[in-house]
Amino acid sequence: MENASEYLGLLLLLIIIGGFVFRAKYPKIPSWSIMSFAASLAILTGLIPINSVSNVIDWDVILFLIGMFSIVSIAESSGLLDYMAAKLVMYSKSRLSILYLLSLFFGILASIMVNDAVAVVGTSLSVIIAKSLDLSFEPVAILLAFSITIGSTMTPLGNPQNMLIATQTNINAPLIMFLKYLAIPTIINLVITTYFIIRYYKIKNLKKEFFIGVPQEFIKNKKDAYISLGAVILVIVFLLINDFLELYRLPHITSIGIIPFTISAFTYIFISEPRQILSKVNWGTVVFFITMFIATQGIWNSGVLYGLLHILLPHIAKGTDNILRISAASLIISQLISNVPFTNLFIIYMHNLGYTQASTISWITLAMATTIAGNLTIFGAASNIIILDMLETKHGVTITYKNFMKIGLPVTLINFAIYVAYIIILFYF
Repeated sequence: MENASEYLGLLLLLIIIGGFVFRAKYPKIPSWSIMSFAASLAILTGLIPINSVSNVIDWDVILFLIGMFSIVSIAESSGLLDYMAAKLVMYSKSRLSILYLLSLFFGILASIMVNDAVAVVGTSLSVIIAKSLDLSFEPVAILLAFSITIGSTMTPLGNPQNMLIATQTNINAPLIMFLKYLAIPTIINLVITTYFIIRYYKIKNLKKEFFIGVPQEFIKNKKDAYISLGAVILVIVFLLINDFLELYRLPHITSIGIIPFTISAFTYIFISEPRQILSKVNWGTVVFFITMFIATQGIWNSGVLYGLLHILLPHIAKGTDNILRISAASLIISQLISNVPFTNLFIIYMHNLGYTQASTISWITLAMATTIAGNLTIFGAASNIIILDMLETKHGVTITYKNFMKIGLPVTLINFAIYVAYIIILFYF
């Protein structure tokens, strides 16, 4: 290392990595507090000039998160998500069909409602459903974890790193592009992953009617349920309209975070308990993102990661080599600093290499790879940690790191193979 800045950058990196390792033993320490500490050091040590702090925060992403989390908070509080799950189970006639439908349900839901929010609601549902199916909680909880990670891959709405890529790279028509390259392999992976879990846990089929409750009884507030459903539909419709306007070079919104934020802001005056809904918004994740922008920019400014990133992606690559290099870098480094901060750093690095708005395949590959890397270990994605935390605190059960990785490793490799093959086929044909 050539200067003090690199040592300071290394210190920040070690604090983030060490903090998440330490948090594995002490889950009461919130992830945002670790990132906040690193961000404060980035400012105090001068890696981020104090007058530049607000400039390094991507407020478009923050507005996107607040908007989506607000809508999800209304849906969760109203009982809409529980109602949908109960309906799904009620119409299934066998144990295996329920597992396949659950995977598709959680996956598609995560693609439009942010995976972390689905993890919160889905954990308790997975335990209830496991009991009704006469199964151990573990295979159903792991199915939930894999399904929401895989499902969240196919849209910019699905997870925070996709939101980052959609807003910071300015790719044309992000929702349409994500669906074009990732929707079909996502559905394939959801089905294959479910089949793999069934085989791995030796789950036998059982044909009978299953019941977790009368769906209508899960609705706590019908008006709020309709409002949240309408808000989700409006977000998707407006994003699609905006994408088409962009494709045809017509006036459109460039800061897409304003779309869910405006729609959610409009709904607050109509819902039953706006203060309660606002208090249930995942503000910890919002704080995590604000401080992550500061901490990761500080690490980038220090230059400490240039060497490793240069080895994995020394220059703009082409074709299959480009797709494989971005995938490998995402899989490896996401395990060190988690996928969201890695994505923020790697976007900066790729921009500096010369990747542009037109590098659609590269940005789509980055979105896929950083997301699917979360299936490798239980600490690879924030949604996994949420599921683990809720299992331990609310239900008194847990999934060990070893058990998760034993199935996570082959699932991750299968998922990667399918996504990469599909992206390469579309690239060449």
